[in-house]
Amino acid sequence: MIKGIGHLALTVEDMEKSLQFYCNVLGFEKAFEIHDDENKPWIVYIKVCPGQFIELFYGGLHKAGNNDKPNQIGFNHLCLEVYDIHEIANHLKSKGLTLDVEPIRGKDNNYQCWAKDPDGNRIEFMQLSPDSPHMNC
Repeated sequence: MIKGIGHLALTVEDMEKSLQFYCNVLGFEKAFEIHDDENKPWIVYIKVCPGQFIELFYGGLHKAGNNDKPNQIGFNHLCLEVYDIHEIANHLKSKGLTLDVEPIRGKDNNYQCWAKDPDGNRIEFMQLSPDSPHMNC
């Protein structure tokens, strides 16, 4: 059902400093970016190794969409890659969990659904599609 960890998502105060750290200090590579509905920078993916990423969200004073307040800096969510998004969604619901987001296709062309762990930490379940930028880097 679950393939592994797809990415850890962090909201960062200063994207350039974070890219300097993750790429120049730790030696990872910038893989790709995703823009929001207004075509503003939203997310930068850092490739750790094949199939594993760190997802950096713009935070601080950057406002994506219609959000009037700065994004909280730090942990954003954990993403678990799955074989079949509908299978995991049905499994979670059969165990009594309520999905925060039912299966949908995201801006990266992947299918995703969302739930929370018992402490309220957000978990994204993602099924990669063949035309996903994750598959081409």
